Amino acid sequence: MGKIVVIASGNAHKVEEFNRLACAANLRDTSFVAAREMVAGGMPEVEENADSFVGNARLKAAALRKVAPREAWVLADDSGLCVDALGGAPGVKTARYAGENSTAAENRAKLLAALAGVPATKRGARFVCALFLISPDNNEQSFSATCEGEIADHESDAGFGFGYDPIFVPRGFSKTFAELPGEIKDALSHRGNAFAKLAKFLATTGN
Repeated sequence: MGKIVVIASGNAHKVEEFNRLACAANLRDTSFVAAREMVAGGMPEVEENADSFVGNARLKAAALRKVAPREAWVLADDSGLCVDALGGAPGVKTARYAGENSTAAENRAKLLAALAGVPATKRGARFVCALFLISPDNNEQSFSATCEGEIADHESDAGFGFGYDPIFVPRGFSKTFAELPGEIKDALSHRGNAFAKLAKFLATTGN
């Protein structure tokens, strides 16, 4: 029987992305499922008050470990955008940059407003991803990666991607993440590269 990895998130986009990445990595004996599919009530509420992406990922993974089936692995992701001109903000507050219940569109609008007038040479930024994995016997592992780029001066019109994808241009490209094909984004992205480290670990670990 293969591994079942329960994802500590209610974000459907993340579940889809993890399964796409797993397929690309040939993790044939590993299935990624949303917390709501394995836990009554879904993902527990967690106060993400750590001062690092790894810290917040661990908080979410630990909360899910308490309620997930014992035979399952649990995986939490904490990721965000760090902008040089803003001293590393939004950072760990990426998802709530414009307020606790802000939408992705509101977060993007606030960020673009904060960078109004900042020249292209000073709009450097990076996406950061920390994945935190807890095994059925409570062993912990973390995997982190970044993707360097810059913030565009306006939002792209493409209807793909989510979060800050429509305003983030990865280094070496002229299009935003939202405009790039999924396979290119996966190869470049912070989550894709962190997942590659995770996949290598899972491929060499027993159930």
